[in-house]
Amino acid sequence: MNKNDSVWYGKWAATVTLILATAVNSLGYYPLGPILYLISGVLWIYVSVAWREPSLIVTNVVITTVGAVGLLYNFLT
Repeated sequence: MNKNDSVWYGKWAATVTLILATAVNSLGYYPLGPILYLISGVLWIYVSVAWREPSLIVTNVVITTVGAVGLLYNFLT
């Protein structure tokens, strides 16, 4: 497997995870929905960096960070 293969699989894994996260979140399963969002965010950061696409990198880093902080806040309070 070369780098392009891992990016291709990462892109599709991130997409499937994001779709699952949306479905799980809409059904009200907390904290599974946000955790799946975090996983898809990390995967999309990997893909964005591999693609060298600054707008996707910034978007996914911010979304993933906000989600992680929200989960931590809810678990710690």
